[in-house]
Amino acid sequence: MHAALDVNVLISALLSRHGAPAQLLTRWLAGEFELVISEALLSELERTLAYPKLISRVSPPEARRFIDAVRRAGEVVADAEDPPLRSVDPGDDYLLALAADSSAILVTGDRHLLELSEQLPVRTPLQFLQALHAAADAERP
Repeated sequence: MHAALDVNVLISALLSRHGAPAQLLTRWLAGEFELVISEALLSELERTLAYPKLISRVSPPEARRFIDAVRRAGEVVADAEDPPLRSVDPGDDYLLALAADSSAILVTGDRHLLELSEQLPVRTPLQFLQALHAAADAERP
């Protein structure tokens, strides 16, 4: 199973060791799904972690280590050019294209992207975590 985690999910996991986003990172690192990333996603992650309100919670060296870890362990794919759908926020279109081109589930907390879940596999962190639980249960004899 492939998933593209929106920057808001990655940062939520970094800020709180509890909750669905943090559990997703743990499950990814345990090999339960492949994390699909692109240079555009990594750039947005780097920009976002440099915001003053986040620097007070995540130091620049911690942010760099996190970005490097995501880059090393994630499956880096080329940035896609044309999303199958457009978001209300054009800045999110790269996520739609990334997920579609990689046959991945887009995991996000962004309500504008979640509104597209009827047309594309877009899930909340909790919904994706539940899907991972269901897949694990289905594999048990």
